[in-house]
Amino acid sequence: MSTLIVIPARLGATRLPRKPLRLLGGEPLIVRVWERVVGMEIADDVVVATDSPDVADAARAAGARVAMTREDHPSGTDRVAEVANSPEFRGYDAFVNVQGDEPFIGADAVGGALEQVASGRFALGTAACRGDPAVLTNPDVVKVVADRHGRALYFSRAAIPFLRDGADRATRDALVRQHIGVYAYTRDALNRWVSLPPHPLEVSERLEQLRALADGLAMGVAVVAASEARGIDTEEDLMAANVRWSSVHLTHKVAGTH
Repeated sequence: MSTLIVIPARLGATRLPRKPLRLLGGEPLIVRVWERVVGMEIADDVVVATDSPDVADAARAAGARVAMTREDHPSGTDRVAEVANSPEFRGYDAFVNVQGDEPFIGADAVGGALEQVASGRFALGTAACRGDPAVLTNPDVVKVVADRHGRALYFSRAAIPFLRDGADRATRDALVRQHIGVYAYTRDALNRWVSLPPHPLEVSERLEQLRALADGLAMGVAVVAASEARGIDTEEDLMAANVRWSSVHLTHKVAGTH
């Protein structure tokens, strides 16, 4: 399948204003995400999708391909769909949505999500990692449960699976999966997703993927190694990301001198 990775980016974040242009390791965040994804060599092409001329200019200055999109998209999936249906990109069969605030996302997660679709088993794909049971009480961490074939059954900010009997704690703990926010779609599934009205489950949990599940779209979940990838939503997140960036690149620099 010919595949396009789309990185949606907008300036409208309230908790971290002008987020895509904030600096990570001396470069705009959107550039760092684009560099990360291009380096994976997973797709046929990678494009930054934005409604902001400032984001477009920063991405192009780094060498990224850019698609300008409308300002009124309610989600990244809607922005991906506009790109997928534009004349320039109609030749692609599958699309991957990598969020523009995930500079540390792993190639196993991106490739795993895509493989769910490329294999022909599912119309949609995503990824998850085995989670520490402590995440179950954190509503900022999205959890997912899947059937034995890897098809997502439900996503929630609540504790799933729920532990009813303490004697079964080990069984429950082995099932904890922390969602990684990457999505792959066939063209038809992507268009069906964005054509649907918001579902009450989506509205309640504030999780757009529940719209697709509630309509019966099959989403495969690739389970990958424990991930340290985190989205950057706040000033504190950005500070921590810069510390991590400096630490990783200092380690590489020192290793390269020996």
